Amino acid sequence: MHPQMVLFEEDFQAVQAICERLTREANGRCVFLIDKNGQLIAAAGDTEHLDTTSLASLTAGNIAATGGLAKLLGEKEFSILFHEGEKDNLHITIVGGRVILVVIFDQRSSLGLVRLRVKKASQELAQIFDALANKMAQPGVSSPFAEITDDDIDNLFSD
Repeated sequence: MHPQMVLFEEDFQAVQAICERLTREANGRCVFLIDKNGQLIAAAGDTEHLDTTSLASLTAGNIAATGGLAKLLGEKEFSILFHEGEKDNLHITIVGGRVILVVIFDQRSSLGLVRLRVKKASQELAQIFDALANKMAQPGVSSPFAEITDDDIDNLFSD
């Protein structure tokens, strides 16, 4: 299990903009950003007909399983995965060791174009998540949820 990450509004907006631009520039159907626990962080493109919760969980499981294979072979990890289907393809990339970038694309794009655009987007996303990690590591900065207690939550949902 990986530690929970808190994404601030300005960081989320920057991440969402990168996902939207990647969808356009890679000519992809949709793009997802998922944390390694399987939580969906951001999505862009044609996501209406997809079960995004299941996709996020299964992608994280796929990364975990592939990580096990990598260790068996003496590798740290396999940072890029590609699955080719009849109609759709999946390009999965681990970004900065923290999050998973998924691009779903069809015959309107190519693996080369997706890899090129993902490389640039991954660098930008890694910078955002590095800055976020540095922000959270500063003394006096803690999760905005740290002060919320179980009693606060119980009171919120009680009559």
